[in-house]
Amino acid sequence: MQRGLPRVTISPHMRVMQDVIETYSDKLLGFTLPGRNARGRAVRLDDVLEEVLSAHDYPAPITHLLGEALVLAALMGGLLKGEQAQMTMQAQTNGGIVSLLVCDYRAGALRGYCDFDAERLASLGANPTLSALFGEGYLAITFETEGRQRYQGIVPLEGSSLAEACEVYFSQSEQIPTLIRVASRAGAGGRVAGGLLVQHLADGEEGRERLHVRMDHPDWEHVAILAGTISHEELLDPALSLEAIAWRLFHEEDEVRVQRGAALTRGCRCSAEHYATIIARFPPEDQAAMRNEDGIVVVDCAFCSRQFELSV
Repeated sequence: MQRGLPRVTISPHMRVMQDVIETYSDKLLGFTLPGRNARGRAVRLDDVLEEVLSAHDYPAPITHLLGEALVLAALMGGLLKGEQAQMTMQAQTNGGIVSLLVCDYRAGALRGYCDFDAERLASLGANPTLSALFGEGYLAITFETEGRQRYQGIVPLEGSSLAEACEVYFSQSEQIPTLIRVASRAGAGGRVAGGLLVQHLADGEEGRERLHVRMDHPDWEHVAILAGTISHEELLDPALSLEAIAWRLFHEEDEVRVQRGAALTRGCRCSAEHYATIIARFPPEDQAAMRNEDGIVVVDCAFCSRQFELSV
């Protein structure tokens, strides 16, 4: 959860949530269930999603896929602490229609990009399955802490959604029981996507060593059953706040601690200075090969679809 942000506590005895600024879109919400040793994150993407998707003329199946990936990046990245901590999710395939999907999150900044074979995609119809898009592929999830420590797990791209692959990552690589639900919808006003992530932590405290975590722990089974009742309509309803979702799911618990997280933005970090620094690391002969006939190095940013002309 983010540091320095106000925390409010919702209990079954609070019929009216006074002095709570409710969260609707383009912000993270964190919550914990102290009595069940569980934590969660919820998010709904609206304007930020449109900003990221508008960088390229993606067809409908890719906007749906990338929307789901950006929600997952926000949910998982929102587990990190520190402005320099980063979560990167990258899917790659061997001969798949989608050859590369990458999203990352840092301090509320989201970016994402998808590379695909448009001709092969057009032959699949409107709602291709995950296996049809990726074929044989894998998902690599990397967490980089504030202190620059890196933790990476790689899992097969199997199941019906990216969310299922992320659940497998937490189960296999982190040994943390995790439930993730994601919804995405296109409408007259654009695309909206939302998601919920809930985890069981031993001892009920974030940051402590996770001992004796069991997938069949009674507390986790209880939390997973309740969280699993969330509907796509609730995740996407613009009139339903994320706090209200947490209340609906867990109102029978003794206490639900809610903490508003980071405001989300489209976070492409490209700049001419950044690329000039990278190119300067190459040997002079490699730099010469990069220049066009005018002596300019042209760099394309895949994330935001901008071009940078560098005189290096």
